[in-house]
Amino acid sequence: MTTMPVAGVIPRHDGTPADLAADLVVRNAKVFTGDPRNPAVSAVAVRAGKIVVLGDDGDVAEHVGPRTRVVDALGRRLIPGLNDSHLHVIRGGLNYVLELRWDGVRSLRQALAMLREQAGRTPKGQWIRVVGGWTAEQFAERRMPTAAELTAAAPDTPVFVLHLYQSAILNRAAVRAAGFTRDTPDPRGGQIVRDRDGEPTGVLLAAPSALILYSTLAGAPALDDADKKTSTRHFLRELNRFGLTSAVDAAGGFQNFPDNYQTVIELARAGELSLRIAYHLFPQTPGQELDDLKRWIGSVRPGDGDEWLRLNGAGENLTWSAADFENFSEPRPELAPGYESTFEQAVRLLMENGWGFRLHATYDETIRRDLAVFEKLAADGLFPAGTRWLFDHAETVSPESLERIAALGGGISVQNRMSFQGRAFVERYGAAAAGRTPPIRQMLERGLPVAAGTDATRVSSYNPWVALHWLVTGRTVGGLRLYAADQLLSRHKALELFTHAGARVTGEHEVKGLLREGYFADFTVLCRDYFTVPDDDIAHLEAVLTVVGGRIVYGAAEYEGLDEPMPAISPAWSPVAHFSGYQASQVDQVAAAVADSEQHRQWRIARGLAEPAHPAIDPCFTP
Repeated sequence: MTTMPVAGVIPRHDGTPADLAADLVVRNAKVFTGDPRNPAVSAVAVRAGKIVVLGDDGDVAEHVGPRTRVVDALGRRLIPGLNDSHLHVIRGGLNYVLELRWDGVRSLRQALAMLREQAGRTPKGQWIRVVGGWTAEQFAERRMPTAAELTAAAPDTPVFVLHLYQSAILNRAAVRAAGFTRDTPDPRGGQIVRDRDGEPTGVLLAAPSALILYSTLAGAPALDDADKKTSTRHFLRELNRFGLTSAVDAAGGFQNFPDNYQTVIELARAGELSLRIAYHLFPQTPGQELDDLKRWIGSVRPGDGDEWLRLNGAGENLTWSAADFENFSEPRPELAPGYESTFEQAVRLLMENGWGFRLHATYDETIRRDLAVFEKLAADGLFPAGTRWLFDHAETVSPESLERIAALGGGISVQNRMSFQGRAFVERYGAAAAGRTPPIRQMLERGLPVAAGTDATRVSSYNPWVALHWLVTGRTVGGLRLYAADQLLSRHKALELFTHAGARVTGEHEVKGLLREGYFADFTVLCRDYFTVPDDDIAHLEAVLTVVGGRIVYGAAEYEGLDEPMPAISPAWSPVAHFSGYQASQVDQVAAAVADSEQHRQWRIARGLAEPAHPAIDPCFTP
């Protein structure tokens, strides 16, 4: 069947053998394959979930049969599907429909209006939660909301607003719902901000541990099992909207195995995943890490699963004592002396049993201590041993540490946390230090395997194009330039880090990450051409068609309705049902942001916080 105008490709109703007929053909596209052997074509044919032909209309014509779906790309850019190498997709899916997302919102005024509207439909007993993916730098007002503003917008409904890995703001109802009083002690590594009378103000600080933030959020009502499946499917569809076809789940706090993995396991069994997921296992309880790892090693193995859902290894924490924190608004944490003993046992256990791992390490001080453990184990032949392992984040990794990582056979997964925390980093460590944080060009020059991701959904946005914009331009979401030109990546290289490099993290680089015959049919057609749009427009790209395993999993514009049907969002009062997820940056939103910026300037003038601007033209002489 033909789906779009297909001039130039004539179905062979009487002559195409069944074993040659494609399930899907996309033609009239500007195809970037990522494959240096065949970099640019105009048509793709897919059968049984894999690419069978890459060429032009003549090449795919013999594969068009009476049941072939033929889609005209209308001259748009087609690229390999994106692969986020560090995304908390499982945890994000379990909560997605409960969250009011401020990702992409251009002004605080708009954000508070969304919150006020949502308060009117949120039932008693439920919370409004804004869980990461935004920063004050993206707002026209360049500031965060206050607890008083949250209370004014939602006087009776608990509101929890998470700001990156740094803080949370609660309205008065949420302070009560969370049980915070003047007698509540500060947890270790966290702070409950109090007023002069000792009462909680509604501000929680990660100082530097985010445990206080996440444990408070964990007290909010959760979805039932059926709604968790619906929530996860809609979150995966949202990721497909941006051209994502694969992700590596880095696990995380409050994500227990197997309980919190059951939703994606059941969706995979039912064939209802629209994103390929490779997942990690993360010990949850301090002091119990070795027992957890031993139990998992005895019951599951990396590679278990299939092409849609598979176990990839351990991490991103192996032992809690070895983890630093990425709150650049706080001083670098000093890790406890002597953590290496238990950490060494964990790493030895994994390597001796053929388990790869990933390891959260923000600062070079942490990386150096970890590397000393690996080098000790290398004396026993455990490094390098062909087992995939990598550091996550590595913002301040030194040249010396890069050499040591390379010698030990490791890799690095970088994320665009500096898109959201770049200004905080500059204010603490200076522009010169920020200009090499993280040193991606140096990683690549040393031949290290490097893949890119977002660390969404709490630390940054899940929109991969925001991360690609950072890689290419070196700018934060607020427009601050962090890097000199010689530290930036080309658009081709940045895209490689989000496609084929991501497949290397899971050992799947011979079946996905490129468009090549025999590889998985995972690709996306973009609304505009990534290779030619102005730099600042990279962050605003979206897909109009996303295909995973030959299935059309997302369609927009001319392709709306071609994707697979989805269950209705449940519960009906979900913020996603009314606002969707990421807020696209449209012209009217930019205009509104300008107006909001002026309104905020007048607000500051009225409070004596700013001087009135002197008019450029004397009003006495204006007509």
